[in-house]
Amino acid sequence: MEYLKIIAFTHKQIDLKSLGKLVICEQTLDDRLRNIQAELGVKEIFYVGTCNRVEFVFTCASEINKDFIRRFLTTLNMGLPEQCMDQFIENVSVYEQVEAFNHLLRTSCSLESLVVGEKEILAQLRRAYEACRVAGFTGDYMRMIMNRVVKTAKEVYTDTNISKNPVSIVSLAYRKLRDLNMCANSKLLIIGAGETNKNIAQYLKKHKYSNFSIFNRTLESAVHLAKELNGTAYPLTELENFRGGFDVIITCTGATEPIITEEIYTKLLNGDTGKKVIVDLAIPNDTAPEILTKFPVHYIEVESLKEIARKNIQERYDELVNAEHIIEENIKDFELVLRQRKIEIAMSGVPQKIKEIKHTAINAIFADEINGMDESSRLILERVMNYMEKKCISIPMVMAKEILVKNS
Repeated sequence: MEYLKIIAFTHKQIDLKSLGKLVICEQTLDDRLRNIQAELGVKEIFYVGTCNRVEFVFTCASEINKDFIRRFLTTLNMGLPEQCMDQFIENVSVYEQVEAFNHLLRTSCSLESLVVGEKEILAQLRRAYEACRVAGFTGDYMRMIMNRVVKTAKEVYTDTNISKNPVSIVSLAYRKLRDLNMCANSKLLIIGAGETNKNIAQYLKKHKYSNFSIFNRTLESAVHLAKELNGTAYPLTELENFRGGFDVIITCTGATEPIITEEIYTKLLNGDTGKKVIVDLAIPNDTAPEILTKFPVHYIEVESLKEIARKNIQERYDELVNAEHIIEENIKDFELVLRQRKIEIAMSGVPQKIKEIKHTAINAIFADEINGMDESSRLILERVMNYMEKKCISIPMVMAKEILVKNS
């Protein structure tokens, strides 16, 4: 794990509103990562952006110091003012080698999450990795890393009680929403049809809420969620034209700028002056700040859920110890797996070399003698040569792995 590195910006050091400035929209991600690879000697990389973390997992021979991080952020070209740039550099978490692997495993098991025990982070990591794999940003090494990440997380969730009676950001948000005692026929606008909104919508449906209007950038996703909720689907472009009224807005999109502007919110109110509820679980927030100062609003956001989440960590302390033991064992095992893989790669040329030797022997060195054989003798020789070829290919690999295991 010599070259494994992680640059992480998380809720532990940075407030969530500031963290939103580092979120990369899907449309520009490939170009930004390609620039990082070209400018900084990065071989493999993937990006993880969730409601409480922005992380870059990559392989690189360079030392990760403040100068490197500044160059990294500059190359990302996020348009950060100098003051923001300095803030992020001072509050970044850097992990290298085994420490980086340990952090990635802890993250996948939700030990680094705002809410310990929530499983969504594993799905988010897998989706983030898969998107970058498909785009060609990762290779064999990161594939092995992610295989072990998934294996470890599954063991933790299966063999400990860390996710028993799970508490998630979604469930915390729903609890605060429920405390407002909304009536069952409340009109709910859902903006975004991703996992977070799907989950909170299921809570609402389970508790007999039924008046849903779903808006999403991709209409197909909105239609799919609307069918589950017996609601109505709209493209996001129609939000400002919606005049059906609302009591609650639930929003969580990947937008880097506010979706609900003062102008759009005013149109949605359509003259209504009553106090509304906004549940905004997006990072950065989908709600423009001026809405909170100019209109009567009950506002629920991720930042406001932090204190409840801290108590959740204390309740699960014993399970944290068990989870960390599983992580430790997987790190030890993976070191052997990595060494075995290095042997496989180093010896990957052996089969072709043996085939070339066999070809030269048959068609050059012993060609005359073989051509003088009868058909039956040639067939026997061919069978012997094929047998020897298979043995010569497999034996060195098996012996090397046995030596490696014995020495370990």
